[in-house]
Amino acid sequence: MTAAQTPDQLRAKKCVPCEGGVPKLTPSEAADQVRQVPGWDLSRNGERIRKTWVFKNFMAAIRFFEKVAEVAEAEGHHPDLHLEQYRNVAIEIWTHAIGGLSENDFILAAKIDQIPVELKKT
Repeated sequence: MTAAQTPDQLRAKKCVPCEGGVPKLTPSEAADQVRQVPGWDLSRNGERIRKTWVFKNFMAAIRFFEKVAEVAEAEGHHPDLHLEQYRNVAIEIWTHAIGGLSENDFILAAKIDQIPVELKKT
């Protein structure tokens, strides 16, 4: 991946199975690409991307996880899902086989961003 892609460009793609052998995105490529997926940040020294939400209640968070699971399974790319204090959700994505970020991670992030969310009202 050389040029950063828009969320629409990413959503038009499908994750490609990765058993290793795919180069990690460089720190510069990862930094450029993460700017294209609003709300996602680099984490773990730029080896992963992460986004957080505060849902209106426990069941809203669980419904969101169910939808994320459907998208992840369809893409064959599975994120780490975290639920804390009953409604605080975090998702962390990276390509496990290469121990870093690939295009697949940003494809999944862009698709997750299409899932409706029931956030806590502030």
